[in-house]
Amino acid sequence: MADETSKITRDELEAGFRELSNEVRGQVDEAKPKLLPAAVGGGMLLLLVAYLIGKRLGAKKSTIVEIRRI
Repeated sequence: MADETSKITRDELEAGFRELSNEVRGQVDEAKPKLLPAAVGGGMLLLLVAYLIGKRLGAKKSTIVEIRRI
């Protein structure tokens, strides 16, 4: 019983990788319009949280200087 397996050529590998790459690129292009608004909203939410935390910490650490005339 002879085992006749053909070797995979470089062209076959390139064709397979190209096909896989095109499928992935197509899925990314389809998902981009849906993910862009979510990413922008998430970024804005992150900035808002950072601002509020900084404002609270700044109020706790700030020194109040009172100047009185004698």
